[in-house]
Amino acid sequence: MSKVRERILDVATHLFYRQGIQAVGVDAIISTAEVARMSFYRHFQSKEGLALAVLERRDERVCAWFEQEVERLAPDPHLRPLAVFDALAIRLASPEYRGCAFLNTIAETPPPDHALHRAAAAHKRRFEAYFARLLRAAGLDESAAGDLMLLFDGAVVTAVREGNPTPATRARSMAARVLGIAPAN
Repeated sequence: MSKVRERILDVATHLFYRQGIQAVGVDAIISTAEVARMSFYRHFQSKEGLALAVLERRDERVCAWFEQEVERLAPDPHLRPLAVFDALAIRLASPEYRGCAFLNTIAETPPPDHALHRAAAAHKRRFEAYFARLLRAAGLDESAAGDLMLLFDGAVVTAVREGNPTPATRARSMAARVLGIAPAN
């Protein structure tokens, strides 16, 4: 991947997350990335194309981070379904945290057939499938993955509203009850 493309992606990732995709114009991205307009359009045909590339890259990085962090926090696969909420608490504690970029995108692009909405929803489905894999590996009912996803997203939104990471801990306790397991620490 070219350095110019990476710089544009880095700048767009930051600006879209801080201000919202709709609020950031191509000119702001070009200016902040210090690239020529022609360079921008050589790498991305449109702002939407750039936003899709940002979401794709973020999806890969977020999923990889969670998988790695959950394995670090819970070497025992039986503990991993709840460890996702411990990892979430770490993310929520970051002073730069402004919510889930995918939920933010869904809120910004309400028509479900919009390409950005579809890409963000695909991430959520991928994450729910991750929950299902963790549940299966722990010998638990993987049909609870949707319930865990609901608790996860609810914790994210509540943490943004309250301005602290404690909703992840509350969601972890609720997840333990949903799964019928003792919430070991």
